[in-house]
Amino acid sequence: MRLTEYKRKRDFRKTAEPAGGKPLPKKVKGASNFVIQKHAARRLHYDFRLEMDGVLKSWALPKGLPWKRGEKHLAVEVEDHPLEYATFEGIIPEGQYGGGTVMVWDRGNYHVYGEQPVKSLQEGKLHLVLDGEKAKGEWTLVRIRGRDDQKNQWLILKTGDAAKPISNKVEDRSVKTGRTMKQIAQARDAEWESNRKTDESPTSQFKARVRAALKKKEDEEIVGQAHCLPTIEPGSRSGRPTIAAFSDLPSAKARFVEPMKARLVEQPPATGDWIYELKFDGIRLIAVKNENSVSLLSRNENELCGRFPEILKAIKNLPARECVVDGEVVALDEEGRSSFQLLQAREMEGRKSPIYFYAFDLLQLDGKSLIALPLEARKNVLEKLCADASDPIRYSGAIGGDAKQLLDEVKRRGLEGLVGKQRKSVYEAGRRSGAWIKLKCVSEQEFVIGGYTPPQGARKHFGAILVGYYGENQLRFAGKVGTGFTSKTLPMLHKKFQKEARDDCPFVDLPSKQNGQWTQGITPSMMRKMHWVNPKFVAQIKFAEWTRDGKLRAPVFLGLREDKKPSDVVREG
Repeated sequence: MRLTEYKRKRDFRKTAEPAGGKPLPKKVKGASNFVIQKHAARRLHYDFRLEMDGVLKSWALPKGLPWKRGEKHLAVEVEDHPLEYATFEGIIPEGQYGGGTVMVWDRGNYHVYGEQPVKSLQEGKLHLVLDGEKAKGEWTLVRIRGRDDQKNQWLILKTGDAAKPISNKVEDRSVKTGRTMKQIAQARDAEWESNRKTDESPTSQFKARVRAALKKKEDEEIVGQAHCLPTIEPGSRSGRPTIAAFSDLPSAKARFVEPMKARLVEQPPATGDWIYELKFDGIRLIAVKNENSVSLLSRNENELCGRFPEILKAIKNLPARECVVDGEVVALDEEGRSSFQLLQAREMEGRKSPIYFYAFDLLQLDGKSLIALPLEARKNVLEKLCADASDPIRYSGAIGGDAKQLLDEVKRRGLEGLVGKQRKSVYEAGRRSGAWIKLKCVSEQEFVIGGYTPPQGARKHFGAILVGYYGENQLRFAGKVGTGFTSKTLPMLHKKFQKEARDDCPFVDLPSKQNGQWTQGITPSMMRKMHWVNPKFVAQIKFAEWTRDGKLRAPVFLGLREDKKPSDVVREG
């Protein structure tokens, strides 16, 4: 039964492909064989196959394996294949299903956490340890919870430690014969003709027509825009890529550009041409390279080179004379999720959490401004610029266009949310026009600190901070935050607060009554016990929800933000 779909699609009177059915070797619990076959069909991809339950469970990976921790690639589940398929290397003739060159790109054993891999796969998540000739380390397969017709959509994530990407030479070598794809294609020493029956259903034919129409439209757009799109090409003798000097791209110096902002929305838009990226929980950064000089500037133009020396070095090594890159600095937890709390602990408590700079936009390159180009064009150039960059620089690409499906997966994994961007949008410096949007999966935003309560019990320094936001140019009280602090952050914050002490309350609505009760229990007599500070500190706060009276429920302090002006803090929810 496991090979029913495989056999249904083949006529073994005409094809030399294996039919399966050979005796199976004795299994070792938790360990079996895997193979990755590089497949130059209509589009180059990699076939990832796991020996399991007497067959090869198989996925097509359009971009191959991810190598950086937290990186994820699409994996499309296909029908099970017989075990004999694992050794095939050769040619599938043109006109046959999957026609093209096939290489045994990697092979070895895989291990699983637990002893029920089949059950884990059925449940939609399988944590693997690959011990191959090229791929060594941890990866995780996760099914995307989408519509019924998309049950074959998975993600393969790099979990555990990052793996060192293999060299270009090794990438194009078979682990079976040592040959390149070109040599395999020229040798033609093994051929399989699958004669797999194609799906001629009306739905399949309709989808094929749509794909053909889109491809034609895409080709026409590329030809029509070729005169104005930048390209990366070999330039100076040093081998650095340069941007082709088109007359309609204005000249610009490498300098700080105020970041474009995303508008918070509750639901993804129903119309428009949108792409979606992961929303990071870190610090927005504009990286400016000018020859050998590099600046790392927060959105309020604070210089952060001293705080992130590893990112400074990596930007300096980018293959461009000048560039301005928009991105976000993040620290990742053990699950590969960005965590502002980890980033703050690195700064305030001296933790050695690794950090990464996720680059998502390119605003200037080698004397030319790119901000008037469509987003898609800017990202294409940025991806090429970052192609050979190693950690801590990572290119942040689009992860899809179906926001509802992506949100389900993001929520399930406990991630921050999504940022949606109109594919053709220009870069609107400092504006929140709506061409970029953010969809949050957790309640979290910045608040201004206006005071703190005295310590109680065993706690020293202070009890809770009093936070608020600006409305009509007045600081309005949002609540008390008493959790999220550590023995190290308490004295450090208290020292900062003391330097900005003031006598009067900065909140316009304290003390106040609602339904006959004092807000948050802060009575006029308690006001005299509070410590007030100038509203110069911005805190990142996570909370459960807004209450009916406009206060925070179950708030938790995550850290201070030095990259946002207090006057810019408004209520988002």
